[in-house]
Amino acid sequence: MAHTFFRTKFGASVVAAFVGGILVASSLDFTHFGYAQSATATQTTGKPTTTQIKPVADASNAFVSIAEHVTPAVVSIQTARDPRQSDASPRMRGRVPPGLEDFFNQFGPQQPQPQEASGSGFIVSADGYILTNNHVVADADRVTVMLTDQRVFKAKVVGRDPTTDVAVIKIDGHDLPTVNLGDDTQARVGEWVLAIGNPLGLNFTVTAGIVSAKGRSGRDLAGLMHNQYAISDFIQTDAAINPGNSGGPLVNIRGEVIGINSAIASPTGYYSGYGFAIPITLAKSVMDDIIKYGKVRRAVLGIEISEVDPDDAGAAGLKTIEGVKVGGFQPSDGTSPGEKAGLEAGDVIVAADGKPVDRVSALQRIVRTHQPGQTVQLDVMRYGTRKSFGVRLTEAPSDEQIAANDAGAEKSSEGVSAEKLGISVEPVSVDMAREASIPDADRGVRVSDVTGAGPAHGKLIPNDIIVAVLYPEPRHDVRSVADLQAAVSKVHTGDYISLLVYSVGPQGQTGNTRVVSLHVGE
Repeated sequence: MAHTFFRTKFGASVVAAFVGGILVASSLDFTHFGYAQSATATQTTGKPTTTQIKPVADASNAFVSIAEHVTPAVVSIQTARDPRQSDASPRMRGRVPPGLEDFFNQFGPQQPQPQEASGSGFIVSADGYILTNNHVVADADRVTVMLTDQRVFKAKVVGRDPTTDVAVIKIDGHDLPTVNLGDDTQARVGEWVLAIGNPLGLNFTVTAGIVSAKGRSGRDLAGLMHNQYAISDFIQTDAAINPGNSGGPLVNIRGEVIGINSAIASPTGYYSGYGFAIPITLAKSVMDDIIKYGKVRRAVLGIEISEVDPDDAGAAGLKTIEGVKVGGFQPSDGTSPGEKAGLEAGDVIVAADGKPVDRVSALQRIVRTHQPGQTVQLDVMRYGTRKSFGVRLTEAPSDEQIAANDAGAEKSSEGVSAEKLGISVEPVSVDMAREASIPDADRGVRVSDVTGAGPAHGKLIPNDIIVAVLYPEPRHDVRSVADLQAAVSKVHTGDYISLLVYSVGPQGQTGNTRVVSLHVGE
């Protein structure tokens, strides 16, 4: 059964972590533990020896020390949202059975109630700045913070960033306990970590586990982030995280915070073995922007990007499947920084500022370290040729802009099958162009069907618009079915072909372009 991703916003659950002797000894490098296991005393009496017990006790004491050091800086966050006019339900919105209105009216009108929720956070400065999740405090009218010593403070939201799910709130105080921020880039898969928070209403709960994976992207956590500028580069852990843990710290064995617990993967909405945390280096950069500028200044390349698949790597001339594929530009009017610098749809970005880029989240993290106006150096593979470009970053718009274009004339060509690609295509109708707000520049041919065994299966879907053939070079714009047929006729079985494709957006929204590489005839 497919996992559903739940933001951990309400309440919390106590899940004690069982630390096995062998696992603890292995993770903490107690080299004599294995030897002690084979001792005669263990084999004859079945009782653990002193040398066996000591590593477990040492590990337990380490966890105790970390919990005692960090927990005082962890806070419980309670939020309240006042009823909006739209929340009102006069006459219970018609749910009163006919003839019983007078009976129910004697109890007075049904008044909407404030919405309350809870989460976690942690103090990062002695004067009261607190890091938490955006979804913990979003839309809240009142925010209250409680410390482990039961002191309660009113908090104000300093700023929040939906693209990273990070928020900063502030309480008035001095000499408050604080956490130490670590470096998540140095964390290794398999390291012990503790998750501290307030799951399911159980305040200041500590659970233990390991770093299960790093660099989990939006593709891995489909549906968790929707904003086109969203940065998702999660740390995965098996430390128990439940609703209410959101905003709490993920702490390494040195007592340093390496992440903000944010989400779980579960079919039920409760802990099922997989939790995700926002890397602290990313969260700190967002926090610094919020405190300094009052908002997050996101530097962007102005390109649409996606992960590289085997066919993309083959078409680009890469020996390994890595990098970030350029699918198009935002905005698409020629003012995108990436487009102005010389990037083209179909390019695969393999390095940024000299650092290897193996996935989308890696590129996002590098760009996030820059400010608008600065330049980032990109190395790309363009169908077998390596090129370099300096891109002067611009600031992302505060609000997403949606553009609509008037429909043009309908193409007169009839639909036809492109057998080499395993698709059928037809002209874009006037009605479709108008209803889907397809820009004139992206009005190619519509995919009407995809065969189950063809190269395009799983990569193209009906209603995709093929705008151009990017490879083999030179580029061929597709304005009719005949244009596509002419370009495809030059490609042989076993060759790669790269298509610029316009993905139709949801109703009322402009879509976006992407690059699809196919292995022809396979």
